[in-house]
Amino acid sequence: MSTRRTFLKLLATGVSTAAVGLPSMTTMADVARASGDEFFVFIHASGGWDVTLWADPRNELRGLVHPASTENTDTTALRLWKDAPLDGAARTFDLVRPAGSNLVLGPGAGGLVDIVDRITIINGLAMNTVAHPDGATFSATGRHLQGGRVASPSIDTMLSNELGRDQLFPTVSVRFPSAYVGENLDRRVVPLIVGDVGAISRTLFRSQAYDANAERDRVTALLSDEARDLADRSTYRDVADGMSLQYDSLHRMLARDLGEVFSTDGLRKAHPELNYKSRFMGPSTLNAAFAIEAMKRNVVRCVSFAAGSFDTHAANYKTHAQAQQELFDLVTATLRSLDATPHPTRAGAKLSDHTHILVISEFCRTPQINLGLGRDHYPNNSALVISPRFRGNFAFGGTDVDQLLPRPVKRFVDGDRAIAPPDLLATFVSAFGVDPRKYMRDGEVVPELLRT
Repeated sequence: MSTRRTFLKLLATGVSTAAVGLPSMTTMADVARASGDEFFVFIHASGGWDVTLWADPRNELRGLVHPASTENTDTTALRLWKDAPLDGAARTFDLVRPAGSNLVLGPGAGGLVDIVDRITIINGLAMNTVAHPDGATFSATGRHLQGGRVASPSIDTMLSNELGRDQLFPTVSVRFPSAYVGENLDRRVVPLIVGDVGAISRTLFRSQAYDANAERDRVTALLSDEARDLADRSTYRDVADGMSLQYDSLHRMLARDLGEVFSTDGLRKAHPELNYKSRFMGPSTLNAAFAIEAMKRNVVRCVSFAAGSFDTHAANYKTHAQAQQELFDLVTATLRSLDATPHPTRAGAKLSDHTHILVISEFCRTPQINLGLGRDHYPNNSALVISPRFRGNFAFGGTDVDQLLPRPVKRFVDGDRAIAPPDLLATFVSAFGVDPRKYMRDGEVVPELLRT
């Protein structure tokens, strides 16, 4: 992370923007102009996942690592689990090596093995925290909490501010650690934070007892026309323009088909290809259906949601791998659905060609099993990116062999160190022509993650 000493050093030596891994401002502006039709899905694997089960698999008794085994894991539902020797009667899992790939995955990876050519894995993320609120905030904003307060905007807010100001819903956030904090933010991109997708449908519902939709449409159109007329005659037209935009948005929000499709039943009917009976990801499946349908209709820029609970301190660790499998099955099914959906504004393009998925968690679980046959909090992490702008079939970062702690993998401006959440977020926003320094204090772009 950048420090005051590093900053002064850069000023003194005249290091250019390109030298610290950031694209030039001209390049960023060009990329931003070409990114107006991009969509984003951000998923928070809530509770802290066990990376040894998917992204950074460990199946040996080494150092502090006590791997998943038939003694502490229910392997019945795991499609990728194949027994391998461990110790005595206990059996661990065999490493998963997808055909034609250099990636090595664990038994919780689920459907990811079918899309390895499209995934980017980041291992050895240095978290420097083992607290849920701080870890979630750090993963989503790139800064730790300051006295319990969020200090920077979250990744969905950053991209909505740059690319989604004119969308009906710039960001819809379902229990995701979204944050609207800091300067340079338009008030139109305040995340719509809800407890469940159905809340949107309930908000859009209007009784027909006293007036009908057609009557409301006429009144709204009249108010919008009046606001535009006032704007044309005003010296300072921002307020009147804002009122016109608000009335136009109201008309779109109250359209009958929009309200119906954002209901639970409407989403299930629109996307029967998703598994709503998933044991651990049932509610999250509805969120994914909402993301697909809202992007298909071009009414959102970002959809962010929390998925499951991976906070397995005790015997419920037995189901941790199954919960991961269901999460990654959901991610894979969502991508397949996006493959089959035309882009709303780009003729001939698939929605998946311009949709970018980031899956994060607040930290990982300890490498050793505790006395309750679970795992506790640990200051390491992994992340998953599925994006046409990131390298597919690629893993970056790493951990040590014995204790599963982040290890230095790159020379950053401030020296050799492990990659951290600010670096990942800075790289993500830069891929769309956004200058990370506009929103982030820390983090460097990691060009190795991006397609050339």
